[in-house]
Amino acid sequence: MILAAEKGDINTIIGGIAPNWGPFGSLGNEARVMIEVVMAIAILICLGIAIWGAAKQRIGATALRDTFSAEQGKGLIVAGLTGVFIIGSLGTLFTIVYGMAV
Repeated sequence: MILAAEKGDINTIIGGIAPNWGPFGSLGNEARVMIEVVMAIAILICLGIAIWGAAKQRIGATALRDTFSAEQGKGLIVAGLTGVFIIGSLGTLFTIVYGMAV
């Protein structure tokens, strides 16, 4: 009996999950690095917005007793974390949409 995993290794498994850049596959390494840098900066900005929202919610809810500030903080948290999720999954989304189009 031959096991199915006998021929493969971890790179085969990971290679099947990781996006292969889809429509951006023909870009050079410099362009890929630039896209990754822009996405990393956008993720950091979104995380900063979420942290700012958490601080605003905490300060507004306890120290100042300002319900408007607390509600605004909740909105910033949701917006920041949603941005992180969307930006983090863009590579996978582009690969799936490109793969369906081909």
